[in-house]
Amino acid sequence: MDCTAIQNAAGERLDATWHEAQGQIAMGPENKPYVVVIGHGVTANKDREWALCLAKALASGGFYALRFSFSGNGESEGRFEDSCPSKDTADLGAVLDTLQAFAVIYVGHSMGAAVGVLRAAQDSRIHKLVSLGGMVDTADFAERKFGSLRPGQDLMWDKPECPLSQSFLDDMRTIASVEPQAQTIQIPWLLVHGSEDTVVPLAESERMVQTVVPAPELQVLDGGDHVFSGASSPDMAARVLKWLQA
Repeated sequence: MDCTAIQNAAGERLDATWHEAQGQIAMGPENKPYVVVIGHGVTANKDREWALCLAKALASGGFYALRFSFSGNGESEGRFEDSCPSKDTADLGAVLDTLQAFAVIYVGHSMGAAVGVLRAAQDSRIHKLVSLGGMVDTADFAERKFGSLRPGQDLMWDKPECPLSQSFLDDMRTIASVEPQAQTIQIPWLLVHGSEDTVVPLAESERMVQTVVPAPELQVLDGGDHVFSGASSPDMAARVLKWLQA
């Protein structure tokens, strides 16, 4: 697939990488092949180690995979200062627009997982959902991690390319939590969370299991951190692939 023409509603090109499925192709509804769309978290991009590891594992298991960076992140066009969950949710919709020949599975990490919940709650084109270290309480996250910083002056996690914006904080606080949208999810849903995640508490995934009906499946990676460092990445990838194949 040609990924160079993916644009959002603002006409910004979204940087994406396509992985060809190998062996027997996994098929979804309407006899369409499955494609797994992989979305990243705040201040990240499609080329994080966990995302590449996951895409390769999925391709080896018969799934097409597409990694992409939300607008303003990585090599995608747009200003980072405009990045926020609402815009990312619209970006994901633009990606889905290009995949009409496929049955879509979405895998989101951290804030990208919250985006997946927001999109899946309104878009029936997502047939299965996977949240990796998934953020639920967006307002709490913004306060914990960036509440002491000055919008327009300070950097998110000291990254020069990631200035904190008021629009990001406002959107995170307006959404507050994706739990209401999560409670409408009816498609198969897997949660994978590291036991040592210090960025998004494991308790947020545990609460989804307790409050969402039907309950998503939760798999906890013992010793895993937020970005699935080291051996946690192949472990996470193997679990996601096994769940999808089952």
